[in-house]
Amino acid sequence: MAKVGFCAVSGSGMSALAQISKYMGNDVYGSDRSFDQGKDLHNKLALENVGIKIFPQDGSMLDSDFDVLYASTAVEDTIPDIKKARKLNIPVKRRSDLLAEIFASYPHNIAVGGTSGKSTVTAMIGYILDCAGKNPLVINGALLKNYEKRPGIPNVVLNNGRCCVIEADESDGSIEKYTPYIAVINNISLDHKPINELQTLFGDFARRAVKGAVINLDNINSRNLPGLAPKTVTFGITDPNADLFAENITAVSDGTAYVFRGKNYKLSLIGTFNVANAMCAAAACSLLDIQPEVSCKILEGFLGTKRRLEVLGQASNITVIDDFAHNPDKVNASMSALKSYSGRLLIMFQPHGFSPMRMMGKEIMDAFACHMDKEDILMLPEIFFAGGTVKRDISSLDLVKYAQTAGAGALYFSTRSELKEHLLKSARPRDRIVLMGARDNSITDLGYEILEKLK
Repeated sequence: MAKVGFCAVSGSGMSALAQISKYMGNDVYGSDRSFDQGKDLHNKLALENVGIKIFPQDGSMLDSDFDVLYASTAVEDTIPDIKKARKLNIPVKRRSDLLAEIFASYPHNIAVGGTSGKSTVTAMIGYILDCAGKNPLVINGALLKNYEKRPGIPNVVLNNGRCCVIEADESDGSIEKYTPYIAVINNISLDHKPINELQTLFGDFARRAVKGAVINLDNINSRNLPGLAPKTVTFGITDPNADLFAENITAVSDGTAYVFRGKNYKLSLIGTFNVANAMCAAAACSLLDIQPEVSCKILEGFLGTKRRLEVLGQASNITVIDDFAHNPDKVNASMSALKSYSGRLLIMFQPHGFSPMRMMGKEIMDAFACHMDKEDILMLPEIFFAGGTVKRDISSLDLVKYAQTAGAGALYFSTRSELKEHLLKSARPRDRIVLMGARDNSITDLGYEILEKLK
């Protein structure tokens, strides 16, 4: 049994690995600045409930008996935990190191890549494999609604089979650490890196696949990748040449209906893009000898992941929706899905990071504008700043000007509290309040605060 520490343990990636480490029989400790600030306390309780010991992020967690400290890339080397570990000669490793180690230990490992939809596709593949009796280990960046009643944080499914399903993150380059049995490329679009860099990254990823690769034939940036892996299975919802092709996609009151190989199926999720995600997941599972029709049937019981067009509730005939969209492709997909249903949209978009907003802020605003009607309103607080030394040469005010130039009704607020007050004053029956943004757990809390005020 090893004595293991996790710094920034409340994060989606770190919390999953901490729970796996505990499941494997290790003595696990964790710290997080959010806990010290009185935030994310539901995560703290969930981790403590599975036996993980939580300490302040002041160095007090560590002693000379520790075998290793895993730290998130979001954590600076100057914080007390890292300084204490180095003083005690405790090895300090990154989250991606442990994830790669766990992933490599499974013979049938599936890495899901792509700039959009990774969490949902990972969750779908894991759910199919679990229901099909493959007993997979699933490591996800989102919370899995089918597993919410299990102890701990539901971003991991703990099993003892031969399959492991993970998200392969291209943003930090950690995708290069994986040699997958099956490589999944859901799509390639502008996000953390330029398109040409992403195509090279994902092309190399497909070449390393042992069994085969799954490629999106609809996506202009990925459709040329087939042939790089030993075997390729393609999927799509617009190109009928795909190996797995869904058609007759229809928005229904409780989800999305579609036709696959002459049979009718239905997802409980909204959005045409989720049918594409289902095809992607079914394609991956077909490489493990699960018939695509079986996968489609299993996915009718899939409940989705948290913060992906998740309805938090309804009050005074106003619906509050929480969503993770934060790049142009994801905003476009979410807005398209939302516009499949009636009701004015009052949207709060929380921009994250100055560098991403410099690179794709205008494209994000264009994605909103091309779907918004005249009555819809887009509201932006200032760019979310997680700390550190960055060049702060762009503001949400610049983004609002981009949106207005593109024809969207957009407003800027210097604080989120001012934005919330405006939302509450503006909302009327049949409106939909949508809160969008990534890597900020307080967005969901804001949604529930708004719901309470609306009652």
